[in-house]
Amino acid sequence: MTRRLFEYHPVIGYRFIPNLKARVTHEAGGYLIRTNSQGFRCRHEFDQPLSDKKRVLLFGDSFTAGDGVSNPKRYGDLMEERLNLEVFNFGMSGSGTDQQLIISHEFAADLDASMTVIAVLVENIRRCAARFRTYHDQDGREMCYAKPYYEIEQGELKLRGVPVEREPIPSKELAGDQRQQVDRGGRFAGLRKFVNKAGLKEVVQKMTGYQPLPEYDDPENEHWLLLKVILKQFAATMPQPVLVVPLPLYQYVEETSDPTSYQARFREFADESGVEVHDPLPDLWKYSQEERRFFRFKKDVHPTPAGHRALSESIGNAIQRRLQPAV
Repeated sequence: MTRRLFEYHPVIGYRFIPNLKARVTHEAGGYLIRTNSQGFRCRHEFDQPLSDKKRVLLFGDSFTAGDGVSNPKRYGDLMEERLNLEVFNFGMSGSGTDQQLIISHEFAADLDASMTVIAVLVENIRRCAARFRTYHDQDGREMCYAKPYYEIEQGELKLRGVPVEREPIPSKELAGDQRQQVDRGGRFAGLRKFVNKAGLKEVVQKMTGYQPLPEYDDPENEHWLLLKVILKQFAATMPQPVLVVPLPLYQYVEETSDPTSYQARFREFADESGVEVHDPLPDLWKYSQEERRFFRFKKDVHPTPAGHRALSESIGNAIQRRLQPAV
């Protein structure tokens, strides 16, 4: 995360600086972000009265907050324009679905809406299990920020780590057990760095059948069970209909990895909970391989404007079907 865009929050861990207008440097030439008075990249203030438009509450991480693109080019804003909706975007870069559940309690508990959309980047299965996130300071040192987290006790979620520690901890100073609780963004960090530098990432992934998220392979995996309970509670606490959307990593979009396991888990979740799940991956696969390659940036794996447009079509159509004939 770019720390200058964020401020400390004792319950969530951090949020965007409220009322921020900033240009962020990026490989695509930079992008503009603007936040509301509550510290989210949303064009609306959350206390504004209901209008004649249907309102959708949108939760997610950086794919939803829009890292890499200016606010109007994000899939939430595109859906808002195309479907004549009012989308309250609660996306928070770097957050997990656990923190997004907390955001819903802190900022959306009393909001009237027609629907809630929980966009779950499938990598969040790791973020929810983590207790620290890393970043590098100006001197290049890896630092760890604590985050709130949930544990399951007798089938119930228990929130831990609140208030969140304000000051970061150098990674080298973490205790032994704490080092196993750091989200580093994936497996085999050293090998990934070498392969990426050599420009062989896609080739190696295809040849090896690389599975970025083996946690989904086992329906009894403790990380999946935690994410599943978080999603169930998330849906149960929202007074309006909920749509869960598993957002795929680019490896699944570009078919260098097999999505079968995570798709199976989310289908099981839908069957068990009765919560509607919309999988956008089949819609994304309708595009050519060449088109899909440009759904992400060359180095940054976040969606490009083209990727956001494709997501807006798929998710927007699912929302429209659910809200008909109101939209």
